[in-house]
Amino acid sequence: MVFRITRKRAVVLAIVVALVVAFGMAIMQRQARKAEEARAKDQTPVALEFAPADVVSPERKPLARWLPISGTLQPVHQATVKAKVSGDVRQVSVRDGDPVQAGQVLVKVDTADLEAKLIERQGQLESARAQLALAEKTLATNQKLLKQNFISQTAFDSSESTLNVTRGGVKSAEAQVRLAQNALKDAQAVAPLSGIVAKRHVQPGEKVAFDAPLVTIVDLKDIELQALVPAVDIPELEPGMAVELGVDGFGERRFAGRIERINPATEPGTRAILVFVSVPNTGHELRGGMFATGRIALAASTPALSLPASAVRNEGGQTYVWAIDDGRLVRRMVVVGRRDEESGRVEIKTALPGDLKVLAARFDNLKEGAPALVKAEQITPPKADDTAIRERNGAQKPS
Repeated sequence: MVFRITRKRAVVLAIVVALVVAFGMAIMQRQARKAEEARAKDQTPVALEFAPADVVSPERKPLARWLPISGTLQPVHQATVKAKVSGDVRQVSVRDGDPVQAGQVLVKVDTADLEAKLIERQGQLESARAQLALAEKTLATNQKLLKQNFISQTAFDSSESTLNVTRGGVKSAEAQVRLAQNALKDAQAVAPLSGIVAKRHVQPGEKVAFDAPLVTIVDLKDIELQALVPAVDIPELEPGMAVELGVDGFGERRFAGRIERINPATEPGTRAILVFVSVPNTGHELRGGMFATGRIALAASTPALSLPASAVRNEGGQTYVWAIDDGRLVRRMVVVGRRDEESGRVEIKTALPGDLKVLAARFDNLKEGAPALVKAEQITPPKADDTAIRERNGAQKPS
């Protein structure tokens, strides 16, 4: 039997095929739509949850203010002993680092020439005194002769003038003797203060000239920091204010000082004024020339908008905070001001809403626009004791 495809059968077959294809495409589209919805559901970001302790809000609080300073430590009392006479150095009794007492002999200069000069001056004094005695006798004799009219008034006046000149010669000779004695005494250089020898400038056998440096002595009991402070900050400073210092080589150790005095004018070529900070150094731990950094506590500022320092981040020269706004993470750029190290807060000069929730701690992998929320703080109700439970349930206390 031969099956013939008529025109009518062909049309029906085409319609059936088209329906099957359309049905199959509808099924495929439905499956694709379900798969896409499943993928979208899997990619939906999960909201980040933060505890109430993880967020803070901007607050207006007074911030402690500190003025940073730095400079070099220098002994308050120091002296350079210089030669008062010229000559050969005969003895140097101290070395660098030796302790000395006030009045202690440090250097001796050869005194042979000075002793000879003293003997010469003493001889001249004796001669002047002898001439004075002769002039006094002559004047006394001439006075008697004048009364007897054996000499003229002019001769008497001449002898009186000679006596006065001789007296002046005696005084001059006495002064020369004192100078020679002082020079002999100055041949021994003594310490003007108690302290430590910082430098010995001469060695035995050297020839020194007048006013040449011999020994430098420093007293480490009182030491001071010399710091340059901008002139605009000087009105807030006054002598007696406390200063906290850290010194190179002492690690985290801090030394207490106070402002001793303030220069009345700026340093040449700068707009800074020198401030002197005294630092007690009874243990002689601090030495001259050490570099120190510190800070001066100033009066607290008026209340300013601030956040904890841990909430402020800096990246690529931009300062910002992470905040939760309308259920989303937002990165807000801020301008910061003073930093209070004591309270750990930073002034925020950018206007921020008082109820803004800012992340207080550092979290990694945060993305702007990600869903975020703050979990409600759970309050645990107080646990009722057994007596209260029994009374609430109508139970009686056992007898």
